[in-house]
Amino acid sequence: MSKDSTLCFLIRKSAPGGRQVLLGFKKIGFGAGKYTGFGGKVERGETIATAAIRELEEETGVQVREDDLQPVGRLTFLFPAKPEWSQKVHVFLATIWTGNPMESAEMLPAWFAVNEIPFGQMWQDAAHWLPRILAGERVDARFTFEADNETIGEIEITS
Repeated sequence: MSKDSTLCFLIRKSAPGGRQVLLGFKKIGFGAGKYTGFGGKVERGETIATAAIRELEEETGVQVREDDLQPVGRLTFLFPAKPEWSQKVHVFLATIWTGNPMESAEMLPAWFAVNEIPFGQMWQDAAHWLPRILAGERVDARFTFEADNETIGEIEITS
């Protein structure tokens, strides 16, 4: 299991009502029906950073430079009942970008106040690491899912 993937979150620091994070409502594919960050698999010949940049642009139309990506975590997701879903996810934040987030075939972007993130509509693991990352921590964690591929069976956070 060493399929590398990326997740990127845009942060608006001076939004009305305080700091906001951009999440995407996944319309199709893996994780459909849930809010998440923007990202996907690292393709052959890509670095992790260039994959994060490509996925963010494909899913939102927004462009970010590699120098503006802040690596903030590495998350390992293990799905024993569906091993092909297991992956290592490299998490980034960005506060500088060009363009306005727009809906794509895969994602519907939406801004949320950092204290109003819809954790009930996200993968269960997000509540364990996303607040830490948004608070400025670097997080390394491993999540093992139960046979239903939704419920977390085991959590190991070593931030």
